[in-house]
Amino acid sequence: MQIASVEVFVLKLEHADNYLGVLPNGAEIPAGYHVRDPWRSLYSPLFETVLVKITAEDGTAGWGEGLAPVGPEIPATIIRRLIAPQLIGKSATAPRPTWELTSALMRERGHLVGHQADALAAVDIALWDLAARIHDLPLVSLLGGAFRDQVPVYVSGLPRSTDDERAELARTWQNSGMKAVKLHLGFGVDEDLATVSAIRRAAPELRVAVDAHWAYTMHEALRLSAGLTELGAWFLEAPLVPEDERGHTELVRRSRVPIGIGETLRTRYEFEQWTEKKALDIAQPDLGRTGLTEALAIATLCSTRHLPVAPHHSVGLGVLLAAGIHFSAATPNLLAFEYQPTSTEIGQSILTGPLLPDASSFRIPGGPGLGITVNEPYVRQHAKEIS
Repeated sequence: MQIASVEVFVLKLEHADNYLGVLPNGAEIPAGYHVRDPWRSLYSPLFETVLVKITAEDGTAGWGEGLAPVGPEIPATIIRRLIAPQLIGKSATAPRPTWELTSALMRERGHLVGHQADALAAVDIALWDLAARIHDLPLVSLLGGAFRDQVPVYVSGLPRSTDDERAELARTWQNSGMKAVKLHLGFGVDEDLATVSAIRRAAPELRVAVDAHWAYTMHEALRLSAGLTELGAWFLEAPLVPEDERGHTELVRRSRVPIGIGETLRTRYEFEQWTEKKALDIAQPDLGRTGLTEALAIATLCSTRHLPVAPHHSVGLGVLLAAGIHFSAATPNLLAFEYQPTSTEIGQSILTGPLLPDASSFRIPGGPGLGITVNEPYVRQHAKEIS
């Protein structure tokens, strides 16, 4: 059976809060793309993403989503102009061979990563969903089977302005059955340690991780790591600038808190370099940037180094969430999956049924493919024009 059509949709959805909550200083969130001090990346006040629908000759369709929190028109254009024409007429049940085809299209020109990879990830997820639906199998079965029926999660972010407010929210999560939380910090070593201390006092049963958003120098990261060790922290994510493999290698060697890395890495080749140099303790691939084919290869690579995998999940909506759950269930060396409450809530709008966690875990969505049904009328109604 062959692929008959490929459609691309850009979404920019509104919500009362942004996915990390109010700005640290309590200021109003700007209307356009902006930098949130002290972090360096661009953020959007909207929930932006790119969706792909790939349809086979018999009308069966698979859906994919790439991580595109800003500028989703860019990977959408790559899909529409470069990738989609090469998919028409190809097998609808061969996601891995098709990955080899599509990843080679711009590879010798230096475009295996970046926006090209984000576009490939969306297509790859759609191809796996399509193949599983044609075979009438849950995606996790097509991936080789589930190692667990429920995927453990940690809640990502406590979107409040003060430590007292964050502590109260942490206590609420603990009382609801959540087992772990990751704090989005990077505001200074002393400030970060004070926040972690406040959370530990308020919710002592929660494991606490810290995402430093690439904010620190080596000396600062070592001091933060030492303080987190004393506070019994779970892991430290993204402490140094993302290109500093050598620095992360040194930090991993000297830190007693595990170091998590991976959201900026998109291929098995990149992860191989970091694992070979022992520059991470926990691998955090994001399926919206790797796709399923590369994520499976990354997980296998990490298993050869006895490294746990904790998939990164940012502002991806319902399709990407479902893909992350299936991948996490099929990964033997899983540590935990990232749960973003606000983007998960927003993500329900593009689905016809709920996809929400039970206390501290996600159940694998039932049914063929990703186990979800995309609310296609809603997607088409809210899709933005791309030139």
